[in-house]
Amino acid sequence: MPTAARLTGAFLFGVLAWYVSGLIVPRFPEGTDLGYFVVVNTVIGVLCGWRLAGPRAGTGYVDAISYGVTTTVALVVVALFTNSLVIMIENSLRKFYDTPVEAVVAIFELMLEHGLLMATPLIMGTLAIGGVLAGLATEFIGRRYS
Repeated sequence: MPTAARLTGAFLFGVLAWYVSGLIVPRFPEGTDLGYFVVVNTVIGVLCGWRLAGPRAGTGYVDAISYGVTTTVALVVVALFTNSLVIMIENSLRKFYDTPVEAVVAIFELMLEHGLLMATPLIMGTLAIGGVLAGLATEFIGRRYS
């Protein structure tokens, strides 16, 4: 059921994912084909905001900080996993892995590699502050329009 809080959470966490994806793109090696990287991350942000932050609105502003950070962490983990899975599938179609276990392990290696790529003060600070502000805004809208 759409509510103002769910729509706000979806919008704000989608914007956060879009903005941070734009900060991450220049950190990849030149010539890297990112495909739908920004679009996929934005959709993941929208889904996390809708499913995690939106339903929790109305529990208080202290809780809003908590679910804002929780939603941001979930967004990062799901985005890292999804993007690493896509890369692993592309590599496996090129016969890059010898066994299925090697391919599954590669997902987590790629997650670690991409996590280290985005571990800069600017990106981490943007995620932390953006997640808290998005949680607080979701709480405000959820209380005001529910």
